[in-house]
Amino acid sequence: MNACTHHGRTTPIRAGAFVRTAGVLLVLALLVMVGAVRADDPPPVPAEQPTGILFIAGGGHLPDAVRRHFVELAGGKNARIVVIPTASRKADLPNYPNNAMLFFQAEGVQSVTLLHTRDRKLANDPEFVKPLTKATGVWLGGGSQLRLADAYHGTLVEKELRKILARGGVIGGTSAGAAIMSNPMIAGGPASKAARVGEGFGLLDGVFIDMHFSQRHRLPRLLGVLEQHPKTPGVGIDESTVLIVRGSTATVEGVGNVRVCFLPPGTAAEAKIQVLKNGDKLDLLALQKAVAGL
Repeated sequence: MNACTHHGRTTPIRAGAFVRTAGVLLVLALLVMVGAVRADDPPPVPAEQPTGILFIAGGGHLPDAVRRHFVELAGGKNARIVVIPTASRKADLPNYPNNAMLFFQAEGVQSVTLLHTRDRKLANDPEFVKPLTKATGVWLGGGSQLRLADAYHGTLVEKELRKILARGGVIGGTSAGAAIMSNPMIAGGPASKAARVGEGFGLLDGVFIDMHFSQRHRLPRLLGVLEQHPKTPGVGIDESTVLIVRGSTATVEGVGNVRVCFLPPGTAAEAKIQVLKNGDKLDLLALQKAVAGL
């Protein structure tokens, strides 16, 4: 028997500077690892890196195979998934049909719980966040990342999300649910110029995340943000595409691309942009070192 929680109520439901071209090429070679990571030479993982998985989707329609991969990472039939639809204005409607929730129920997982509030006091209530204490996976829906930040940033909900990662769970999100994972985060703005920047959950620190990337022509927006924050790289994720982060390694899955962008330090050179496709891997530590000039 599955359980559905809405507005705090639970009801049962069924189930160095880069001044030479050679130096830049070397850095880009470090950034991307196509194919499997060598078992005898795994990328180093920072001590503070959570042991869980981030499943960062660029929005739009996600192929069923990709969504099933999220379910598998959360435990398959034993998964206990919490869906947080707060980014959507429709989440306040009593009978809001949440497609993600319906999909997870159809997969026959152990439980699916809907968790939503706009009341920060409730977001700090231990009883309200109780489903998160047992969750193996969380899905953050699309809409506006500012709604998620306003409701949950700095609250017990955010703290429990970190605990889920610490115990090896998976946190997924699409569109706004992807943008909120970074800190700083892109808070919004037109595609043609730098976006507004705010505070996100920081589940993936030090990397801007932008979504609907090719479909909404957001490369100028991301590059504008990087000009204002040159020490922070950015990733732009296309629709129907996810970036799956395990430790310091991120893997692309889906039908679109992921663009990795950063400004070489100490120069007036243009931003470096690397395009990754399905199966390509990104070394996040190498990326951060490249931005820092190490």
